[in-house]
Amino acid sequence: MAGRVLLLVAVGAAYATSFRGGFQFDDWNVIVRDPSVQSLAAWGRAMPGIRPLLKLSYAANHVSGLGLAGFHAVNLAIHAASALLALALLRRLEARGAEPEPAGRSLPPAVSARAPLLDAPLLAALLFALHPAQTEAVTYLSGRSTALAAALALAAALVHVAGRDGASPRAARLVSPLLLAASLATKELALALPAVLVAIELADPRRPASLRGALRATAPHGVLALVALALYARSATYLRLVDASLALRPPATNALAHLHGLAWLGVQALRPDLLDADPVIPAAARLDPAALAAALAALGAAAGGLALLRRRPAEALALLWSVLWLPLAGLVVPRAELANDRQLYLALLGPAWLLARGALALARRRPRLALPLAGGAAALAAALGLATSARSLVYADEARFWRAVLERSPENARAWNNLGFALAARCRVDDAEAALLRAAAVAPEDFRPRVNLRLLREGEPLGEGEPRCGP
Repeated sequence: MAGRVLLLVAVGAAYATSFRGGFQFDDWNVIVRDPSVQSLAAWGRAMPGIRPLLKLSYAANHVSGLGLAGFHAVNLAIHAASALLALALLRRLEARGAEPEPAGRSLPPAVSARAPLLDAPLLAALLFALHPAQTEAVTYLSGRSTALAAALALAAALVHVAGRDGASPRAARLVSPLLLAASLATKELALALPAVLVAIELADPRRPASLRGALRATAPHGVLALVALALYARSATYLRLVDASLALRPPATNALAHLHGLAWLGVQALRPDLLDADPVIPAAARLDPAALAAALAALGAAAGGLALLRRRPAEALALLWSVLWLPLAGLVVPRAELANDRQLYLALLGPAWLLARGALALARRRPRLALPLAGGAAALAAALGLATSARSLVYADEARFWRAVLERSPENARAWNNLGFALAARCRVDDAEAALLRAAAVAPEDFRPRVNLRLLREGEPLGEGEPRCGP
C-alpha cells in the first residue's frame, strides 16, 4: 500500500505543472476542431471509425464541461493508472521467480525498512512514470492515444498473468482479450501485446520454455490481433494512410531512416535533457554509427533476452519487453515522422526494471552499499520528476513549445512556420514575419511559409478563428 501511495504522490507532484499546458499542434485537429468528438451524439454519428475508444474519451471530456483542465486531469489519471498497473505487473512477474535468498545475501530488515526504494518493482515503476519523455503522452493532450492504449495493454497483461498464476484462469481467457480489444480500439500499438505475452510465457520459470505452449496460452490475444488487422485493412481511412505511407520512401531507404529514428529514441531515453518534440531526422542514404549502434543494441537485446530466458528470466523479459514495444513496424511501413517521444512510453519500463533489479542485486551482494544505493535511487527519481515538471511547462503555449523545438532543431522549417503562426495569433507581426522568413529560407520548396507570410503582410488571419493583425 505504501508503495502505491508513494508512486501516486510522485506522479502527481511531477505532473502538477501539466495543468498549465494549452492545446498544441495535433490537439487542434483531433480534439478542438474535430466535429466527431464535440459530443457523445456526434461521436455516435461518426461511428464506425478509427480509434473509437480514444475519440469517445475526447467526447466525454467535452461533455463534462471541465474544459482544458478536464483534459489534463484525465490524461494524468491515465498515466497514474499505467504506473500502478506497471507496479502490479512487475510484482507478479518478480513473484514467479522468487526464491529464498542464500544466507548473507538478503538485506537486513533494518536496512530494508530504511531503503524502501530498493524494491525493484517500485523503483522501476517510479523511473517509468517519472521519465520526462513520458510528458509527450501525458501533458501533450493528443498523446492520450498512446497513454490510454498503453494503460489498457498493461491491464490486459496483468489480468493474463494473474489468471495464469491461478487467481482467475477465466480472466486470462476472457477479460484479458477484452482489455486488448479496448486497447486496439484506442491505438494500433496494442498489436505488439500478443508477442509480449508470448515472451512473458516463455520467461515463466515454473514452466518449460515451449513456444507451442506459449502460443496456445496466448491464442485468444493472437486471434484478436489478427481480427483487428483484418478490420484495419477494411477501413478506408487506414488504407489511405497506408497508401500515403508507402509513397513516402523506398523500402531500403525507409529501413535505414527508421534505424536512425531508433537511434534518436535511444538518445531520448538516455539524455532526457535533449528532448525534442518535433525532431528533424533525415532519411539518410547510408547507415551512420549512431543508427548502426541502435540496430546492434536492438538485436543484442532481443538475442540476449532469448538466450537468458531460462537462466535469468526477469532480465530476459525486461530486454524483450523493451524491444517488442519499440515501433518496429516502421521498418516496413514508412512513417512521415520517423520517431517521437511517445514511442518510448511502454518500452521505457524494460530498462527501468533492469536498472532497479541491478541496484537491488548490488545491495544484496554488498549490504554496506544498500543505503547509498537507495539514496542514489531516490535522487534519480527526484531528478527525473523535476525534469518532468520543467518539461511540462514547455506545453504552456504554442510559442514556447515551438521555441523549445527550435532550440534542439534550429533547421526545422515546420517549427519556424508554426512559431510564426503562433506569434501571428498574438499579433506580434514583426516576430511572426521573421519566423516565417526563416521557415521559407530553410525549406524553399514548402509553399506554406510563403502563403502565411503573404497573409500576414496583407493583415489577414493565418487560420480559421485567428485574429486579424496588421495595419
